[in-house]
Amino acid sequence: MANDILKSLLREYEQKKIHAELDLEDRKQKIYALFPRLLEIDNELSSLGISSAKAILNNPQVSSEYCQKLNLKIAELKNEKKNILLKNGYSADFFTPSYGCQNCKDTGYIMDNNFNTSMCSCLKQKLLDISFNKSNMYGLKKENFDNFNENYFSDEVDLSKYKFNISPRKNILNIKNQCMNFIKNFDSIDSKNLLFTGATGLR
Repeated sequence: MANDILKSLLREYEQKKIHAELDLEDRKQKIYALFPRLLEIDNELSSLGISSAKAILNNPQVSSEYCQKLNLKIAELKNEKKNILLKNGYSADFFTPSYGCQNCKDTGYIMDNNFNTSMCSCLKQKLLDISFNKSNMYGLKKENFDNFNENYFSDEVDLSKYKFNISPRKNILNIKNQCMNFIKNFDSIDSKNLLFTGATGLR
């Protein structure tokens, strides 16, 4: 079941990624028609990239001077492209796909500098949301510590009634503090688990 859910989410991610990239291509064609110089710049950048790759493959000892001149030319073209966009009221990242998540580019996974992949936080959150829904935990947006109100609990100290020598309000505040400490130190190896006991339906 878990694998099926993950596969379904990854299919959704793939569709989102494709949609973002098709949208970019559509925007490109429209802005190229308005500002032909942008198309010329992109073609030049593409040509320089190919020329650079060929030069390095054909001659691994290609001079640093050549690489420096090439990088300078690329930087100049990118700066010209950016200035055209900004001058005409467009964002500098106009040519960046509008991914739902810029971290993983709508793939669900992130690769580090050592080419190791890990699940993106956005995909983890979606899996977590599904788990919450399957657990019937629908009220988390309202039923959380931000909305906690200790005034529902009595200030009365009654050992015979409550089985504590402190008030229910003091007791619930102690419980809240323990829960908050547990959350803050969740990743600590010294952190202990919490165990809630009591009859069904008690709050």
